[in-house]
Amino acid sequence: MLRELSIRHCRFPLVAPFRISRGVKHAADVVMVELRQGGKCGRGESVPYGRYGESVASVIDQLEALRAEVMAGMGRDELQARLPPGAARNALDAALWDLEASVGSVPVWAQLARPAPSPLTSALTVGIDTPERMAAAAAEIADAGLIKIKLDTHDSAARIEAVRRAAPTARLIVDPNESWDIDLLRALQPVLERSAVDLVEQPLPAENDDDLLGFSSRIPICADESCHVAADLPRLRGRYQAVNIKLDKTGGLTEAWRLLRSARAEGFRIMVGCMVGSSFGIAPALELAREAEFVDLDGPLWLKDDYPHGVSLRGGMLVPPSPGFWGG
Repeated sequence: MLRELSIRHCRFPLVAPFRISRGVKHAADVVMVELRQGGKCGRGESVPYGRYGESVASVIDQLEALRAEVMAGMGRDELQARLPPGAARNALDAALWDLEASVGSVPVWAQLARPAPSPLTSALTVGIDTPERMAAAAAEIADAGLIKIKLDTHDSAARIEAVRRAAPTARLIVDPNESWDIDLLRALQPVLERSAVDLVEQPLPAENDDDLLGFSSRIPICADESCHVAADLPRLRGRYQAVNIKLDKTGGLTEAWRLLRSARAEGFRIMVGCMVGSSFGIAPALELAREAEFVDLDGPLWLKDDYPHGVSLRGGMLVPPSPGFWGG
């Protein structure tokens, strides 16, 4: 049966500027794919990321190049060979999972032999600002089980300590987004330990991974930009102790499951993260999140307006979308 394919750019203004070491976001620009077949619809969303050479236009072009094949019935296995890991493949992979669940009346969680998604603890993010403003932001979410602190090279110690004072009981992830070097990472070890930080995420640029060889840290170091797919794992050994799995890096849930299983087998601790986007981008990641030690899926909470029946924050817990939102 011939499918109908829709590909479009959607923009979601944010409730507040989202500041990381690479710059400031005021809106989330995403690509939405919709696949219709026999009255059923599958949806998938991705976030093109400039760090990986992507743009909304380039992602749409990649998807349009496969239009005829997708409409003729391309499946997820063929998709893995036809598109590289990245945002384009993620959007289409998610739409195919959703369509399969709808056509076959078998939810994605059941296809994966896992229980249905349930509320879980997700990191809430404190963006880069002055130590005082970061402390104020942390105080508003002090009861959260997990807080992520965005950092650059300026005032890192003061910012970490300010957030810790404002949120004395929360677990902390520190995320410099590749802005540090090995000397700064080494110099900040005492404050990281004193502030009881649980995880340091991608402190060095990915191209400087070798600087981590032989570096001993009591705080686990997590690969983000350095880890996209399962084939990346061998070169991470001896450098990182954890990996951050993001669907926009793996190119979708299909490869993300491979990465999860392989990372576990090789002894890496697991984090599941996201870009800033809507609940349609987060819903597939929730299928992985229950398997992770660290979850960072607060992207939709930064939007002024998300889709109805999407994820929500209740009592400090991230609540999955309503049944039928995505994945059956």
